[in-house]
Amino acid sequence: MTPSTPAITSRLPQVGTTIFTTMSALAVQCRAVNLGQGFPDFGCDPRLVDAVAEAMRQGHNQYPPMTGVAALREAVAGKIAALYGHGYDAQAEITITAGATQALLTAMLAAVQPGDEVIVLDPCYDSYVPAIELAGATAVRVPLTPGSFRPDFDRIGAAIGPRTRLIVINSPHNPSGTVWSEAEMLRLQELLAPTNVLVLSDEVYEHMVYDGLAHCSVSRYPGLAARSFVVSSFGKTFHVTGWKVGTVAAPAALTAEFRKVHQFNVFTVNTPMQVGLARYLQDPAPYLGLPAFYQTKRDFFRAGLQSSRLRLLDCQGTYFQSVDISAVTTLPEVDFCEWLTREIGVAAIPTSAFYGDGFEQGIVRFCFAKQEATLVQALERLQKL
Repeated sequence: MTPSTPAITSRLPQVGTTIFTTMSALAVQCRAVNLGQGFPDFGCDPRLVDAVAEAMRQGHNQYPPMTGVAALREAVAGKIAALYGHGYDAQAEITITAGATQALLTAMLAAVQPGDEVIVLDPCYDSYVPAIELAGATAVRVPLTPGSFRPDFDRIGAAIGPRTRLIVINSPHNPSGTVWSEAEMLRLQELLAPTNVLVLSDEVYEHMVYDGLAHCSVSRYPGLAARSFVVSSFGKTFHVTGWKVGTVAAPAALTAEFRKVHQFNVFTVNTPMQVGLARYLQDPAPYLGLPAFYQTKRDFFRAGLQSSRLRLLDCQGTYFQSVDISAVTTLPEVDFCEWLTREIGVAAIPTSAFYGDGFEQGIVRFCFAKQEATLVQALERLQKL
């Protein structure tokens, strides 16, 4: 008999190769400057590497506690208390995860049941909806205001129904760089107060907020903190995206359910990196200095684009700069990004890829978390537009 592979019914039939993988592969093929996928092209603080290496040498190479190394959970709780004024119990309310994407999926699997509805605000990061579908729930997409990417609370309120279990929010926002204001956080708190809707707050860019603005973590607001899973990322904060170490802070009752899933889909996160991160966090200067570090890069990149025909949109946070391409082309965003990579030698990401319906508004996203030499090379090529 001829060997054959039995067919399986896909849990994610609509999912293919992500736009990030596609554009990065095209950038390599065309030898383009890759400002598409969101990761730095520079190294982290050598002191952090030294701390991890020392942890290895000291024998921290076996399983850590399922919930995370105690010293790291305590450091995270202390950081949140200092920055946002909320006291999480390190033992019962902080969990170390294998990056933010795992944290998002685990929270979804823990909190959402088949038949539930989950509100996501379009445009959104591409892992949200697959996580909802893997939990057996239905994603209800509510668009942010086109152009400004601010929340439309009338539309959010209208989307809340008897089956709504959770809403996913993201500030600072990928892809737009919008940062939610205190007024918007208070409005969300007021809107959800009479409901049993949970919040999954993606705050991986919490330390990348510019021009004197403050990051309004849901942890700051008691009515939101009491119903929220708060996700953060050491990879984003310390320029080590490949380490895949993140955190989830949540009330004890939510954390207990989160950990039931976590222990079976990950169990533990690599020990020496946790020990090294705990030691590195004893000095708050690296993350407190991050806004100024990335604002310098943002301002350099924006200044270099001023003389191009790309129209700069506001960038209040993250390490992404969105631009309006309508003065340059009438091509759809995906086609323009492919053309830009092949003909100009710079890779970008179409904003339409973050919408469920591929909504077109002539906006693409660049990542400026790059060395100055990389940005200079990209800017020289973009001047051809």
